[in-house]
Amino acid sequence: MIKSMTGFGRCEIADEKRKFTVELKSVNHRYLDVNMKMPKKLNFFESAIRSLLKKYMERGKVDLYISYEDYTEDNYALKYNEGLAGEYLKYLNAMAETFHLENDVRVSTLSRYPDVFVMEEQEMDEEELWNGLQKAICGACEQFVETRIREGENLKKDLCEKLDDLLAGVDFIEERSPQIMQEYRSHLTEKIQELLGDTQIDEGRIATEVTIYADKVCVDEETVRLRSHITSMKETLSEGGPVGRKLDFIAQEMNREANTILSKANNIEISDVGINLKTGIEKIREQIQNIE
Repeated sequence: MIKSMTGFGRCEIADEKRKFTVELKSVNHRYLDVNMKMPKKLNFFESAIRSLLKKYMERGKVDLYISYEDYTEDNYALKYNEGLAGEYLKYLNAMAETFHLENDVRVSTLSRYPDVFVMEEQEMDEEELWNGLQKAICGACEQFVETRIREGENLKKDLCEKLDDLLAGVDFIEERSPQIMQEYRSHLTEKIQELLGDTQIDEGRIATEVTIYADKVCVDEETVRLRSHITSMKETLSEGGPVGRKLDFIAQEMNREANTILSKANNIEISDVGINLKTGIEKIREQIQNIE
């Protein structure tokens, strides 16, 4: 299947403990460029997430958004720092003795000193956490790929129509070119007859002039190559897969042949068709930039 590089996917996975929400969106890019935004506690999984995404996409500038909600109530534990409390008490006693003050320190007073009691987050079950996160990412990626495929099929249809228009232009040039040679020969013969009157015309000389003219304006090789490139692009589109770079290369070759045809054109009809060929190829190249 042909895939567009424009896509969107979203998935939400929730149970009694936690909820993951994953959103993906992408635009065109020469390579795979992933930008992640997620809670710090999930940063540990960044490498695994990148490896997982590569199974679903090869090119595009991708923005990944992950939100996480923890419903568990036993996620934190109160920690008593006995050593620190002892240090506070030791220095308070020393102050009372040095300055001859009454030591009125109570337990409730000491407990309010910094870091004597702290709330500490319990260690996460990484495997359980990853399983939930992975499901959410895979669900979003599957939806993401579906949107890319739908858009890719539309691109494929549009490109095939544009390629058919190019083939029609090539057909016209191949049909018209021999007629131009005949018209040039007839025109040349008429001009010579006007100049020489009843004098015998040298057919060999006319043939030579027509041959020289044909060498300058003949585009047979170019139309053959252009037709071949058009066919190759259609076949590549039918094969599917990540073919964007290959299609772009073929389009460059097509443009080169169209430029040569236009530069050799010595007929207004062929010039017009040559311009249409270049315009059509440029439109094709623009569309190809959207293909993975």
